[in-house]
Amino acid sequence: MPAKRSKTVIVAAPAAAPNPGVALRALRRQRGWTLAEIGARTGLPISTLSKIENGKMSLSFDKLTRIAQGLEVDIGELFSNQPPAGNDAFSGRRSITRAGEGYAIRTENYDHLYPASELLNKRLVPIIAEVRARSLDEFGELIRHSGEEFAMVLEGAIELHTELYAPARLETGDSIYFDSAMGHAYIAAAPGRCRVLAVCSGGEAHLREAMARQDAARYEPPRPSRARREDG
Repeated sequence: MPAKRSKTVIVAAPAAAPNPGVALRALRRQRGWTLAEIGARTGLPISTLSKIENGKMSLSFDKLTRIAQGLEVDIGELFSNQPPAGNDAFSGRRSITRAGEGYAIRTENYDHLYPASELLNKRLVPIIAEVRARSLDEFGELIRHSGEEFAMVLEGAIELHTELYAPARLETGDSIYFDSAMGHAYIAAAPGRCRVLAVCSGGEAHLREAMARQDAARYEPPRPSRARREDG
């Protein structure tokens, strides 16, 4: 079995987006809550929340999820300059994401890039993932989340492991549609980069919860965020 690596999560927000720690402080003060009250809502220690607010601690996917759930906001509100939009505001909206844009989350198993990151409460969640794990032992627990999922291999090859079917090998250009409530894992099956476009239904909250359950508790120190590329 390969040795387990420290599971690092790096969030790279667009340059124009607010710092999540700053957003946390603003939302907390807007609600008139203390750090102790946020701690009770999120299960995070006061010292951890203080470090996050002051930019002295890396933001793991698990921490982002707990904060969003504790504050009862969409996770995009920790990164987006847009005010929250109600369900009636969906008509006619659109988002263009240039190559390399979006916000990125790096875990042991995947490098995730989320297009259309400024849109809140999306009904579909598109993800471009570079698959890093090369065995189920390396991947760990299968992921489950509500809804359905479409995946197309963009580069290399992957094996999709599920709890109900034999592993399916997918080459570049191949695609699959499946019930994502079924435990599943993308495994890199070719040398070099293996990338997949996944489009998930069921809402971002369920997807975040599933990723947070699969993520580990140990993280490396924060690294500088990658700025959004400017057009022109």
